[in-house]
Amino acid sequence: MVKNLTKKTFVVSALVAASLMTSGVMASDKTEPRNEVYKDKFAKQYNSWHETAESEEVVDMLEEVPSLVVLWAGYGFAKDYNAPRGHMYAVTDVRNTLRTGAPKSDEDGPMPMACWSCKSPDVPRMIEEQGEDGYFKGTWHKGGAEIVNTIGCSDCHEKGSSKLRMSRPYADRAMNTLGTPFDKASKKDKQSMVCGQCHVEYYFEKTKDHKGFVKFPWDMGTTVEQMEVYYDSIEFTDWTHALSKTPMLKAQHPGYETWQLGVHGKNNVTCTDCHMPKVKNAEGRKFTDHKVGNPFDRFEEACGSCHTQSKEFMVNLTEERKVKVNDLKARAEAQLVRAHFEAKAAWDAGASEAEMKPILMDIRHSQWRWDYATASHGVAAHAADEALRILGTAVDKAGDARIKLAQLLAVKGVKQPIAIPDVSTKAKAQAALGMDMKKMNADKEEFKKTVLPKWDAEAKQREATY
Repeated sequence: MVKNLTKKTFVVSALVAASLMTSGVMASDKTEPRNEVYKDKFAKQYNSWHETAESEEVVDMLEEVPSLVVLWAGYGFAKDYNAPRGHMYAVTDVRNTLRTGAPKSDEDGPMPMACWSCKSPDVPRMIEEQGEDGYFKGTWHKGGAEIVNTIGCSDCHEKGSSKLRMSRPYADRAMNTLGTPFDKASKKDKQSMVCGQCHVEYYFEKTKDHKGFVKFPWDMGTTVEQMEVYYDSIEFTDWTHALSKTPMLKAQHPGYETWQLGVHGKNNVTCTDCHMPKVKNAEGRKFTDHKVGNPFDRFEEACGSCHTQSKEFMVNLTEERKVKVNDLKARAEAQLVRAHFEAKAAWDAGASEAEMKPILMDIRHSQWRWDYATASHGVAAHAADEALRILGTAVDKAGDARIKLAQLLAVKGVKQPIAIPDVSTKAKAQAALGMDMKKMNADKEEFKKTVLPKWDAEAKQREATY
């Protein structure tokens, strides 16, 4: 190849090389991670995307529902879990949460690199530069100075273009398992598949050299039962419950899967139809609103494009569904909290692993289903009937576990009902589990004060070369 290059080609190549040395290089051939680069070319979209910063309120879900602390005992979510905010806060919130700990080095901390995977266009940039093997290797701390741009343009679009893309290769592979490769999909399917890169159930597939690759558990299908069978078949567990010793599953945010099963998904109403509708600017020109949020905030452009009912009617209908879902959700939580404490009592009374195995499987399956319905944001609007069906089975399986526990505890001579400590507030629940929240919070504040500024300075220096 080289021997066929002309003298003119060599001169041009030298000039390009010199230019790159003096003016900097781009982050990646495929991904420009800096969202602000597009603020002029795609001004309307950029400005509306930036408005996701308006969802600034932090809602502590452990304060709202203290039983969550018990359900996630021994797992990071028992330390800290806030309601999700707008895309502008993706990096900020994962830095601030107690779940990521207060690591001081690349060898320190509880979480793997995979925890960054849905947070930033710097993720596909790193994968393009290092390959998936290089990106996923190591702990969360390793990505601190690299992943600094929040969810934005290049997560969904080809570089410098409005054309949609799958920016995560593991998500692309997952879509292929469903029989719809992205490059063969319709425009409407692509609109939802792009959102489905992150708003999905996933787990961290551990290997000898990695703390976790991101994988979607879709090999057997995308229903809650099919994923449950998949997880059981590979004997996967996210953590062992601190009270019941159950090998647990933690659902993430399976919005894509539950949307497919609801009336909108079945009628090919996409994520963007509702959450990113076409709106008019001041000059009357239409553009896609990138302020991803509640469709009722833009009722006429979103819901009103299909529904003839009033906004009041649709809001009330959705609220009624939320009440029903939340009621059954609370029933499942109450049953599971008791099941975990009763299982602990059985272990304390000398129960064997053989005696406990079927009980723990019931608890595992019950909480997986409860968590799946709970973690699927917006499920009361997306697929309320599916949520109710799943939560119903969660209540049944928790009930099965408690019946078996009652029988086992009776055999062991344990007086019932089992006394349960006061877990009526977040603080009381965490204290009941022996969690040293004072130290965790102090360590996190020190981390934010000493480590985050270093990450930001290093990132600024690196991006200055682009």
